[in-house]
Parts: sequence; C-alpha cells; structure tokens
Amino acid sequence: MYNAIWIAFLSACQTLPQRGEIVRGMVPSDKRMGVAMDGAMMNIREEGWKELKVGDVFDIEMRNEVAAETPEPTPQAHAVHNSYTAVLGGPERFGRALWAEACRREFPEARDTVAIGDGAGWIWNLIYEHFSGSRQVVDWYHAKEHLYKAAHLAFGEGSAEALRWAKAMEKPLYQGQAWCVAEKLKTLAPQHRRVAKALRQEAGYFQSHQRRMQYLEMREEGYPIGSGMVESGCKRFRTRFAGAGMRWNRASAERIIPTRAAILSHRFDQVWKSVYNLPPN
Repeated sequence: MYNAIWIAFLSACQTLPQRGEIVRGMVPSDKRMGVAMDGAMMNIREEGWKELKVGDVFDIEMRNEVAAETPEPTPQAHAVHNSYTAVLGGPERFGRALWAEACRREFPEARDTVAIGDGAGWIWNLIYEHFSGSRQVVDWYHAKEHLYKAAHLAFGEGSAEALRWAKAMEKPLYQGQAWCVAEKLKTLAPQHRRVAKALRQEAGYFQSHQRRMQYLEMREEGYPIGSGMVESGCKRFRTRFAGAGMRWNRASAERIIPTRAAILSHRFDQVWKSVYNLPPN
C-alpha cells in the first residue's frame, strides 16, 4: 500500500500535459509572470556527475529600491511565489515537466510573461518550444561574466586594463548595445592572436543573444533581468543532493527529487492530501 501511495504522490507532482494543453475555462488574468531555468550537478552511482535541470515559475511584483545602475529608488521587479520543477534527465522531459507546472500556475493566461536563462542552448530551445510568447532575457550577471572573461582574455587575467575595459563596456551592454560589445571584441581579436579564437567566440555570444540583452528596456518595463530566483532554487537542491560525499542511486534520486520540489514550492501538504487523505483527528 505504501508503494502505491508513493507512486500516486510522484504522479501528482509530475503531471505532464502536452504543449498547448491548457485547462479549459481559464480566462486571461492581469498577472505578470516569469519562468527561469538552470542546472545543478549531482553524483549518480555508476554514472558520475549528472545535471539536475531546475525550473522556476514565479509571479512578478514591483518594489521600490535602489539598484546599482540607478542611484535613486525606483520600482524594481522581483520574483515572488516561486514554485520549482526539477528533472534528472534530458531537456525534452524537463521541458514537459516545467510546462506542466506553468499550466498549473495559469502561466498561459498571464497578461505579460518573461523567460530567463543563461547562455545554454538547451534552455533557449525549450523556451522556443514551450514559452515562445514570452519576452526573453539572458541573465544580466551571466552576460557580465562573459564580458569580464573576454576582457581578461584580451588584456590579462586581473589586470587593471582588463577591469577598465570591462567596466567601460558595462554601460552600453546594460543599455541594450550588445552589438557594440561584439564589434569591440571582433576588433580586439586580430590584436591578440593567441586568444583570437576565444575572443571571436565571446563576440558571437553577444551577437547571437543581443535581442535577449535589452536590460534597460526590460527593467523600465518592469521585468526582472537576473536569474537569481532559479539559482537560489539550484542551491537548495544541491544542499539536499550534492553534499559532501553524497552519491545517489538513480532510481532513489528520481523518487525524491519531485518531493524536494514540492517542499521548496510550499505545496507538499497540498499534494500529499490530494493523494492520501487521512481522516481528521
């Protein structure tokens, strides 16, 4: 009996509607929502380190605060009411699971939506498949990491010149001029032949994602530009699954991951009651 209840619980956590399968009777809402994706590593016995793909569905709430780019208090977008999905498997299965959670949260009916990720190709492929109607943003801090990486390649790791160059390019990048950063890197490549290939790769990164790097515009329109909400989720999954010396049997991990997601999403009791209703005390 216990096994049957547990299987029903996992099924309730991971109901997987097909793309476009939305609950009938929903009406458009005034909610503004977002979705973000990232990955965390965990050690699986006889397989080694594998990526646990993590997704976060959230509401967008505006709060007045001082941001690094704006010295005066201004309304800033925050991710609230976060709910998580995690899958130890390929992008296709993860995409279906995240879409299921988005449907449960009535994401398709929200007035405005945004999808956030880093530069990983699998993330943007899933966004194109399941969330193509959402605005797209490359995490601002991830973009800055690439900017500083390129500067260190060109001018030397940790050099003052590298820091000056990267700092000077932060403003145009934030203002949505990723094409300018790409052109600057293309110009630097012939001058630094030893790292020319790497500099051209970084230029390609900014060029291919430039439409997803409209940071000032997105912030002014009330969207988050960072993926801290899903990175926080990844950290909490790692705390449970990737502690010192931890190695997991795949079957056991796949049973516990949905439970961890339900706990982090503050819906464990809700799902458990839907599966196993104990009589009141």
